[in-house]
Amino acid sequence: QVQLVESGGGLVQSGGSLRLSCAASGRRFFGNAMGWFRQAPGKERDFVATISWTNDRVYYADSVKGRFTISRDIAKNTVYLQMNSLKPEDTAVYYCAARAGVATSVNANEYNYWGQGTQVTVSS
Repeated sequence: QVQLVESGGGLVQSGGSLRLSCAASGRRFFGNAMGWFRQAPGKERDFVATISWTNDRVYYADSVKGRFTISRDIAKNTVYLQMNSLKPEDTAVYYCAARAGVATSVNANEYNYWGQGTQVTVSS
């Protein structure tokens, strides 16, 4: 059974930092693009960042560009999201996801596996 387990969420003050981790188990995500999405209460699930299998393609939502960094450790089967200069509007449940394909995507519908989410709350 494939599992993606996020960790690292929590409460932080505006301007602070958090590092989210997403560990995969049940299979190695060999050749899969990975992504991070987030969902605030009452809103749609939004794209945050994505990274290709080869780590040479990364894309970010405009709202997080320059503040967030996605990375992956293939040997550890883990993807990370470093979040700096956090703002109250970054408050959401953050989900990691894996695609069956190698290419990146900003479309949640193109991801096949999802974690359970981790709450990030940024206070003003």
